Amino acid sequence: MYEVGNVAVIEQLQEDKTQSLVAKKEKYVAKGISSLFPMIIESAQGAEVKDLDGNTYLDFYGGIGVINAGHCPQSVVDAIKQQADKLLHSCFMVGMYDPYIELAEKLCQIAPGNSPKKAMFVNSGAEAVENAVKIAKAYTKRPGVISFEGGFHGRTLMTMSLTSKVKPYKYQFGPFAPEVYKAPSANCYRCMYKASYPDCQMTCLEAFERFFISEVAPESIAAMIIEPVQGEGGFIVPPNEFLPGLKQICEKYGIVFIADEVQSGFARTGKMFACEHFGVEPDLMTMAKGIASGMPLSAVVGKAEIMDAPDAGMIGGTYGGNPVSCAAALATIELMEKEHLPGRAEKIGSRIVEKMRELQQQYPQIGDIRGLGSMAAIELVKDPQTKEPFKDAVPAIIQECFKRGLLTMGAGIFGNVIRFLPPTVLTDEQLEKGLNIFAEVLSIVLTEK
Repeated sequence: MYEVGNVAVIEQLQEDKTQSLVAKKEKYVAKGISSLFPMIIESAQGAEVKDLDGNTYLDFYGGIGVINAGHCPQSVVDAIKQQADKLLHSCFMVGMYDPYIELAEKLCQIAPGNSPKKAMFVNSGAEAVENAVKIAKAYTKRPGVISFEGGFHGRTLMTMSLTSKVKPYKYQFGPFAPEVYKAPSANCYRCMYKASYPDCQMTCLEAFERFFISEVAPESIAAMIIEPVQGEGGFIVPPNEFLPGLKQICEKYGIVFIADEVQSGFARTGKMFACEHFGVEPDLMTMAKGIASGMPLSAVVGKAEIMDAPDAGMIGGTYGGNPVSCAAALATIELMEKEHLPGRAEKIGSRIVEKMRELQQQYPQIGDIRGLGSMAAIELVKDPQTKEPFKDAVPAIIQECFKRGLLTMGAGIFGNVIRFLPPTVLTDEQLEKGLNIFAEVLSIVLTEK
């Protein structure tokens, strides 16, 4: 076993088991499936990841927001094993099974708002978004969809069309789905209207009246979809008025309001779902990532009247709501509730933000610090006045963190954001160790830059 913390360790990673598997990956795995780190993960537990060469890393990216309840929580692993012994698959649309029904009930109970709700299951976040749009179109009998600048909703045709960032997600993959309209989002650090909150009087909401004249008639819009906290866009947290204001606009024009909680859901932001911070009950919600501790599963949950708009057979899929995945989700949610993981996420996030504010005093390149709960990020700029994105610093910071045993990731439409998505079971000791590593790396990279 080699201690993580110097360049020699990373050089060693190019040998032995890792080298042969990386070479095999290059030969047999499509080039478009890239990997951020030159490592082969052997196992993981809680907030730690171990590679084939015996190195142990602190996980501050959590499978990109999937491992909210930690790696391999024992109660979830046990539930998976028990269900696997009984039933691996049947296709719910042919022969039903109880984990699907029990999970649907549970999600309808914990989803925000008091309206009667129903649920359906598919496999990925993109599939959930696709089906939410289909359901909204069936309900409204309208063709159009509004999404937001900076948003990310997936890699399928419809979800690419809804997504804002061009490279690498949309470049050379057109033409895209028609009747998709982009609206400016509420990014107060980089306001599209050059205004300052709160003196702006929420210009981004007022602009919709012009939008519905110049871009598309509201009577043509089936749905408006938004991430309560933008994920790939750079962990943008809108002002408190923004989501309620959008919901009012949707209610005024009969538009279905879809909250994409794929990355922000399941204890990540300090509440079970991010839209709870804003007092909003979505008409439909898309869920995935943290729902089942890594098992492939996603859901659309929403008001029963809207969910029932498609007739029998119009939505679904062969693998949707797999019994093992549903069992994992039930155990994951039970663990989150039993261990009060939303509260733990709030404490972790508060400490991350506190530390980042301390570091900001030393490094003015930290232009913005933001987040909800343990969904936190910093945006790097070359100059705090001009806010010119400091994209080059991000990969250097990420790789230096890796050399010292800390796994982090970038984000943002300009590629200048570093995001933190640690498992909510992260201990105080692990949190401080990770933050100290990050501080050490900033002292190296930002001083050199």
